[in-house]
Amino acid sequence: MHGLMQDWPLLTHRIIDHAASFHGTREIVSRSVEGPIVRHTYSELNAGARKMASALSGLGIKKGDIIGTMAWNGYRHMELWYGAMGLGAVVHTLNPRLFPEQLVYIINHAEDGYFFLDLTFVPILEGIQDRLKTVKGFIIMTDEAHMPDTSLRNAQCYETLKAGGDDGFQWPEFDEKTAAGMCYTSGTTGNPKGVLYSHKSNVLHALSSSSADALALSSVETILPVVPMFHANSWALVFAGPMTGASLVMPGAAMDGPSIYELLDTEKVTLTAAVPTVWQMLLMHLEETGKTLPHLKRVVIGGAACPPSMMDIFEDKYDVEVIHAWGMTEMSPLGSLCTRKGGLEDMPDKAWRAIQRKQGRPPFSIEMKIVDDAGEELPWDGKSFGHLLVRGPCVSSAYFKGEGGDILDKDGWFDTGDVSTIDEHGYMEITDRSKDVIKSGGEWISSIELENLAVGHRDVIEAAVIGVAHPKWDERPLLIIVRKEGSKVSREDLLEFLDGQIAKWWMPDDVVFVDEIPHTATGKIQKTALREQFADYRLPSADAAE
Repeated sequence: MHGLMQDWPLLTHRIIDHAASFHGTREIVSRSVEGPIVRHTYSELNAGARKMASALSGLGIKKGDIIGTMAWNGYRHMELWYGAMGLGAVVHTLNPRLFPEQLVYIINHAEDGYFFLDLTFVPILEGIQDRLKTVKGFIIMTDEAHMPDTSLRNAQCYETLKAGGDDGFQWPEFDEKTAAGMCYTSGTTGNPKGVLYSHKSNVLHALSSSSADALALSSVETILPVVPMFHANSWALVFAGPMTGASLVMPGAAMDGPSIYELLDTEKVTLTAAVPTVWQMLLMHLEETGKTLPHLKRVVIGGAACPPSMMDIFEDKYDVEVIHAWGMTEMSPLGSLCTRKGGLEDMPDKAWRAIQRKQGRPPFSIEMKIVDDAGEELPWDGKSFGHLLVRGPCVSSAYFKGEGGDILDKDGWFDTGDVSTIDEHGYMEITDRSKDVIKSGGEWISSIELENLAVGHRDVIEAAVIGVAHPKWDERPLLIIVRKEGSKVSREDLLEFLDGQIAKWWMPDDVVFVDEIPHTATGKIQKTALREQFADYRLPSADAAE
């Protein structure tokens, strides 16, 4: 027997229809690529998205067609996003920080039909357009006054294209499982792989992320999504913001400390989200200027582990709650958020701070477990660590075009590639990536924990830890440090700093200093490059062991 309820497919256009109807005057504030700060409302977004859907239809774009975008967080990108998805097309966001060869591979593999880009990226696309097999034309996301003199074939002006559309365009109805967006993984092994989101998965993910036990979003919030829209849906904020009626502040291309602070302050932002490197720049700006954060209430930190020292500064110096988060492109992307659960209200602050440094609990729609190498489930005791597996309606079941083969086990679990613990309260903590964990004498050492502790030293800007071959122990940790400018902190200083904070056998066998640490296109430390760089490095302890 079926329930007697109306069948209402979960389509992304319903999000902006709702926002326009009930939060129509709430603003989307954008730092435009052209320079000025521009303001639009959700009512204007809805009308503009309908015009864009109509204009795209006029180009011959139809349900199931894939369009590529390379654009910053801004009003036009949102308008295109909702318009194309509402038409039934698939929005494929590309990361401009990828190498040209990677971009060519991804665009050709996705078979993007038209490509939309901000002014910033015209030179990139001019340089690779002759190698793109399926792109029929390029739409530059600006107005006629700022259209560049470009060699891009069939180049059109975004605003001119939109002007020919109809703001009375009626959204078509289709199955909620229809593809809506696509984002490629960073391709740490082999070629990048496409993750294809559905309308239903996007809507469900935004709903679960908005809940009070997750990001606790509402129409009284003003959100600054520093995390780009090309980083797995801007961590759901470009869906969850309109869904809840929260105002959005879009940073455009300016993600330096002073620029981010300006928006936080002038727009009275209450919640913001980005990777740790962004917050490092903001905190340096605050330290240099003596400014404060009187409006900001919560900061979401994910993409890489949040150093405890960064959390302490936000919480203790600026009275800003840190929400440590974790996720993956394959998970839409949020998989867990560290917020205080019922029953822990009276926990002493020191004990809560220790839990807060973990990546947290999954919201509804995500299941999670840890298993050993044999696939046996491990206890939730906060000590046993194993491979982290997840499943749910917002988790990928396969990669685009079947790349990578079957990615789920027989029970539908997806192996995240992370090594984790889960404590008795359900809080998960990433101890390492499976390929980055250091195996010393049959035991595992967490590179992430060592990195987080090292960054707590006042003279350290960034730290990375890799395993280096050892004749007795198989691998031992090497600590790689970027000093603060002018600092003379030494190897001995750092080892002394770590002493007493970790087990003796976890102590790095050596410390090296570098000018910079390589990062992936998504801002994560590139351990593969470091392992190549130090492939022939010989630890001082290796000679004694032979």
